[in-house]
Amino acid sequence: MNQPLADLSVATCSPAQLRALIESRRAVRRFTNEPVPEAVIRDCLELAVLAPNSCNLQPWSFQVIREPALLERLHPVCMGQHAARAPLIIAVLARPDTWRQACANVIDYWPEAEVPERIRHFYRKTAPFQYNQGWCGWRGLFKRQLVRLLGLRRALMRTPNSQAQMSLWAVKSTALAAENLMLAFQSHGYATCPMEGFDEVRLRRVLNLPRQAIPIMLLAVGKPGEKAVYNPRLRFPLEQHVEWL
Repeated sequence: MNQPLADLSVATCSPAQLRALIESRRAVRRFTNEPVPEAVIRDCLELAVLAPNSCNLQPWSFQVIREPALLERLHPVCMGQHAARAPLIIAVLARPDTWRQACANVIDYWPEAEVPERIRHFYRKTAPFQYNQGWCGWRGLFKRQLVRLLGLRRALMRTPNSQAQMSLWAVKSTALAAENLMLAFQSHGYATCPMEGFDEVRLRRVLNLPRQAIPIMLLAVGKPGEKAVYNPRLRFPLEQHVEWL
């Protein structure tokens, strides 16, 4: 996965090709029983984790669910929706709890022979101070007071300084990876449906999720079946969402 720096001046696809891929992605609600090859799943996951993420701490994990009995148990957890009958479901999890191991991993997996001193310092000193909220959030409370004082004189990064902000921090990066994952499957000819309609309490029991993991979606994947897309695409006018400054 670690590769030399790419030539950023070379576009790998045209704007028209990218538009066609994005426009072709729809939330598909009905799937055939055709399985998704493991090679395709692995390739798409490799593309998912190329998503940009905060401080390169990669606060995500994925559970790939293909076993028929487990898929059957997930169906009522997803309130019986048709998309949950897909031959593949991937639980996309935000992991605000993995930052400490990730700091060590950055140094261990650094793609060059020598780890720059600034990198070592950041992941051994700066990042732990920034992301460690302490037992019951006591460090976060202290840091919130500190940034109020320091922020009077200069601009600085003010979050995350609480457990709630850590959750938001992880969810934002994981959502970027999830979009990569959906587009990757689309490029292989497989449809997806990001499901947020599930019973989280029951989901945690069925999948035995780590306590601090945050399930942000269950991604159904497969070949589209009949009447796979329920409605025409609807998006509000761009002018409602964009302000030109």
